[in-house]
Amino acid sequence: MAEVIRRVQYFYVLAADKPGEGARSLQTLKDAGVNLLAFSGFPVGKRAQLDFVPEDPAAFRAAAKRARWKVVGPKTGFLVEGDDRTGVCAELLGRLAAAKINVTATDAVVAGAGRFGAILWVKAKDVARAAKALGAS
Repeated sequence: MAEVIRRVQYFYVLAADKPGEGARSLQTLKDAGVNLLAFSGFPVGKRAQLDFVPEDPAAFRAAAKRARWKVVGPKTGFLVEGDDRTGVCAELLGRLAAAKINVTATDAVVAGAGRFGAILWVKAKDVARAAKALGAS
């Protein structure tokens, strides 16, 4: 099966860079019934940036509002799902390189049972060209 690549909305919040912040944020979303397609967290200076790719952006926004989070977004990223094979991410990033599109960030993981997933971000000005280069829906 070929990869399924789709545009997704993502949001981020800045949180204290201390134990439990990610767990607390994820529990808030769980309690609100918000399903995530992807989640990523990393340090930014003395804080942590938590990126959320919700299945239902409206439900995410409502939960974030109830939690009084200062949310940035929505912004656009690309979610990739497919059969794992050697070099699949090299191929994906190669398509963007051939189109002269710089990738801001990417994360990929093997999902088991021969599957993989990836999320990648490009600058807003490059989203339409990236979608075309990737064959994204």
